[in-house]
Amino acid sequence: MRVRDLTAYLVRIPLRRPVRHASHARTSTENIVVRCTLADETVGWGEGVPREYVTGETAAGALALLRRSDLPAQVEPCPHFAAAVALTGRLRLAPIAGDDRDIAGNAAKCAVEIAILDAFARYYGEPLSAITPLVAPELHRPRDRVQYSAAITSSDGLKLKLVAWAYRLYGFQQIKMKVGIAGQDDVARVRAVRRRVGRSVRLRIDANEAWSASQAAEHIRGLERSGLEFVEQPLPHAEIAAMGEVRKGVDTPIVLDESLCGLHDAERAVAGGWCDAFNLRLSKCGGFIDSLRLARFAKRHGLGFQLGCQVGETAILSAAGRHFAASVGDLAAVEGSFDRHLVRERLSREDITFGRGGWAPSLAGPGLGVTIDPTAVERVTVTREALLG
Repeated sequence: MRVRDLTAYLVRIPLRRPVRHASHARTSTENIVVRCTLADETVGWGEGVPREYVTGETAAGALALLRRSDLPAQVEPCPHFAAAVALTGRLRLAPIAGDDRDIAGNAAKCAVEIAILDAFARYYGEPLSAITPLVAPELHRPRDRVQYSAAITSSDGLKLKLVAWAYRLYGFQQIKMKVGIAGQDDVARVRAVRRRVGRSVRLRIDANEAWSASQAAEHIRGLERSGLEFVEQPLPHAEIAAMGEVRKGVDTPIVLDESLCGLHDAERAVAGGWCDAFNLRLSKCGGFIDSLRLARFAKRHGLGFQLGCQVGETAILSAAGRHFAASVGDLAAVEGSFDRHLVRERLSREDITFGRGGWAPSLAGPGLGVTIDPTAVERVTVTREALLG
């Protein structure tokens, strides 16, 4: 079977509520959606969420990158699903000047990769989770359901207390809090959440590059009294070389996020002793296969890893993340599937938002296991580009 055409869409999707953290605030998201059509009319969908402050990508830039990449020369016929996995594992986009980290096309690559994999997986009757034993069999731990973390962004005061109580009543076992937001007292906020959720709930914080190298250890030590599982990305990427020293001055394990987008980042992190774990996000890491490769790299070097998500993911990336989480063992935490709670257009006919306690079933159908609604994609499309066909 072969790919007949590829089409990329720049879509703009309003969020149900504003989302604010130390690096950015947004009320909508611009994503890249790719449709892959096979010769027999089987259709697959993929998505990437470009973030300029993470991989340097904008949605318009990602679309332009796909336009100038020679995808037709790389998309070969695939006689079985394993061949499609191998094909997407070799996929390369056009080079980007100054991209010494080799990450500046990751969201665009993710969208193309998942679209092609979804199409071939549907054609050959395989779930997307079947990728894991082909790429990283040592990580393969299939499960029937996944438990997601809750997230607290910029809530403060009475609203923060109500959110914490609501999460406890809903049965969440893990919560991630955004800290480092200008004008907020992190110590008081984290303490308020801990008092309301109790000591049994695993609580981690995400600074989103908020603190300088000279401040970070002191900030973290002040928050450790509330019992933290992880501290995510305390330093700006520009200061990441100082992370080893910060790490020595605190007790809480450090997770890299904005500074962990590809294999070069992973190699530097290990060599510098910068962290205890990686936060993997399919879009920022270049797709399902590259995220598996990073998880395998972390495991081989004695580091942990968790699955994160991008704010504004639709059901396409949520479903891909579900397949990843349901097939990969040793994940320290799982984030995502906020669909109904966050985006106004989820793009799928099915609602795959997590339920009580953050629990959600694995997706057993072929490909992504969800039905993407083409009319919903059209409603949010700003512009489109034919990439092949």
